Amino acid sequence: MVDAPPIDESHIGETPLLRVEHPGVPCEVYAKPEWYNLHAQPYGGGSVKSRIARSMLDAAVAAGDLDDGTLVVEPSSGNTGTALARLGVARGYDVEIVMPDEAPVEKAEAIRTAGGTVTYAPDYEAMLDLADRRVREADAYMPDQYANPANPGVHERTTGPEVGAQTDGRVTHFVAGAGSGGTVTGVGRALRERGDVTVVGYEPAEPRHGIDGLKYVRGSRYHEPEIYAPDELDDVLSVPTADAYYEARRLRERYAGRDPTIHDAGQYDDALVRDHLRVDGEFLVGASSGGALAAVTRLADRGDLDSDDVVVVPFPDRGDRYAHIPLWDDYL
Repeated sequence: MVDAPPIDESHIGETPLLRVEHPGVPCEVYAKPEWYNLHAQPYGGGSVKSRIARSMLDAAVAAGDLDDGTLVVEPSSGNTGTALARLGVARGYDVEIVMPDEAPVEKAEAIRTAGGTVTYAPDYEAMLDLADRRVREADAYMPDQYANPANPGVHERTTGPEVGAQTDGRVTHFVAGAGSGGTVTGVGRALRERGDVTVVGYEPAEPRHGIDGLKYVRGSRYHEPEIYAPDELDDVLSVPTADAYYEARRLRERYAGRDPTIHDAGQYDDALVRDHLRVDGEFLVGASSGGALAAVTRLADRGDLDSDDVVVVPFPDRGDRYAHIPLWDDYL
């Protein structure tokens, strides 16, 4: 494990907006790199889940559900668990994260580095059951990202308005993957208040997939998060793992010798944004970022995008969280 600097919660939110070239797509495409939440932390900085971890902990404190002796238990494939461990331990709580066996090694290491503990389950559905059992056994508190309204709520209050402001209200499409469903649901609600914006979600095409952080929810044996509201979206696409990996790798190749354009630096300056943009000189993003670009490609191929459209996608995390999976094991 590595040493980690102190947690500075002021570095959550107001993330940058990048202009990214996306050949074959006729319009402007922008991305919000969410690893700038807690960017100074090891294992790729933070992620989009840093926002919801703070929101859920704040809501629990306000409701009187947390005190100094409370154990926090959460099922997570990694990013929410990492964020809760970092913020929860820094606030004085014990944190236990229940993860599926196939979760990336780097995410478990990040949780342990933050002072949390990791318990493994065979798969996603077993992870949910085991977390419930641990809550009962230890009289613990579960934030429950899959049912907690503080999850989409923080995206409705912060991420969505940021997208609107950073594009000067020009955004016409927001495209994001569905893990807990909080990002696409919350941002979609915020942007709809600002005008006519098309909100598109995407899900993994296969039950066994490699788009970490996303959930396959079709079929009675699979759990659909309570906060995910696909009926509020304009469309929901299915993206195969191969397409997500292809777009992430194509992005790395496209920016091998130059950086994406920093359209808006968020709460930072351009120099800091550049300092945390790359991993060992490579522009590497997680598979869910590639999946979002694959979904944009699908919209373009269907003729759903025009030259005057403005598309925004989240880049939920940076690629160094995935050094031991096929996406980036050749580079890290």
